[in-house]
Amino acid sequence: MSKIKPSMNKIKTVCVYCGSGPGTNPRFVEAAIALGKILADNGVSLVYGGGSNGLMGAIAKSTLDHGGNVIGIIPEFLISRENAMARVQELIVTPDMHERKRMMFERSDAFVALPGGIGTLEELVEQLTWQQLGRHAKPVLLANIDSFWEPLLALLTHMRATESFGRLWQSRF
Repeated sequence: MSKIKPSMNKIKTVCVYCGSGPGTNPRFVEAAIALGKILADNGVSLVYGGGSNGLMGAIAKSTLDHGGNVIGIIPEFLISRENAMARVQELIVTPDMHERKRMMFERSDAFVALPGGIGTLEELVEQLTWQQLGRHAKPVLLANIDSFWEPLLALLTHMRATESFGRLWQSRF
């Protein structure tokens, strides 16, 4: 096993994008709970959307229940709708979604996308786009629970095959 160089950056914070609902598959919630425990057990802080419902709530509660650090970032207009979680060590309220996404990006060393809806997809695609454009080199991971992300992966493969997007992506998929 090779040694990691001391100068390499350690991932200290992970931003998790996921649904504000639980989804139809119970494995989605199980995965969120498991990921929260893994983050806490490894001393990695969670950065997430700040809500206490659905997969967002499951991962935050799990991280907290296992002694981890949680940073919630929520726009003011979603505080009631997504039931902002008061238990987090840090709850940041932003004026809008753009500021929320900027802060989530700045506070994170890596990104993980659990199953979710349009908002999760939009946040994920933004990170992939910023990575493609060279704005960051942070890891972006898909938690492909029960093949949830397969349609997106098929689309990306199709885009690559038809040269619909830049050559930077060709080595990634």
